[in-house]
Amino acid sequence: MNLIDRFLSDEQDPKAVEKVLGKLNDMLTASEELIYLAVQKRPAVNLLPDCIAVSTKRIFYCTPGNLGFTMNFKDISWKSIKEVSFKEEIFGSKFICVPLHGENIITEYIPKVQARKLYQAAYEQLEDFKEQQRLEDLDERRSSTSPVTVNTLSAEPVEEKPFVRPAPVEEPEDETTLKLRKLKTLYDKHLITQEEYEAKKADILDSL
Repeated sequence: MNLIDRFLSDEQDPKAVEKVLGKLNDMLTASEELIYLAVQKRPAVNLLPDCIAVSTKRIFYCTPGNLGFTMNFKDISWKSIKEVSFKEEIFGSKFICVPLHGENIITEYIPKVQARKLYQAAYEQLEDFKEQQRLEDLDERRSSTSPVTVNTLSAEPVEEKPFVRPAPVEEPEDETTLKLRKLKTLYDKHLITQEEYEAKKADILDSL
C-alpha cells in the first residue's frame, strides 16, 4: 500500500488527498508522522473540499484558495489545544477543536465515518500529549522538592578522644568507720601503743 492509498480507507476524495498529502509531507518535522486525513464532502458541490489531517504533533487545516490552484495551511499544536469533539448532523458531521486561547475551530460536512476516526486519532494524540506533560511536570516537581541528602562522612579526620573511666562515687563514711580510721592513724604514727589501740578498737566495735 502506497502512502496515498493509506489515507483513502474511508472513501476520501483521491484528488484532494493527493493534492494535500504532497504538501503536508514537506511540512512534517523529522519525528512527525501523519495519522489520519479527513476530507470534507459537501451535499451538492464538492469541487474544493477542505481537509483536516492529524499528526503526532498537531492538527492541520487545509483550505483550497484561488479556485483550487493554491492551498492554505493552518496548524495548531497539541500543547495549544484544550479538547476535541465532533457532532453528527444530517449531512455529515462537525469536527470541533477547542483551543486554549481563541475561538473554536469548526469544520462542517465531514463524512460521519471519517469524523469518528478523525476524532479518535485526535483524541488519542491529545491524551498522549497531556500524559507526557503530566509526567514531565511530576518529574520537575520531584527534582525541585528532593530532600537534601546530608553527607555524614566528614572530609576532615576526626580525632579520637581517649576513654576516661568515670571516677567511682564514694559514699560518705559512717561515724564508726571514721573513728576506726582515726584510731588506726594514731597507732600508725605511734601516738598510742598497740594495747591502747586494741582496747579502744574493742570499745568502738562494742558500741555497735
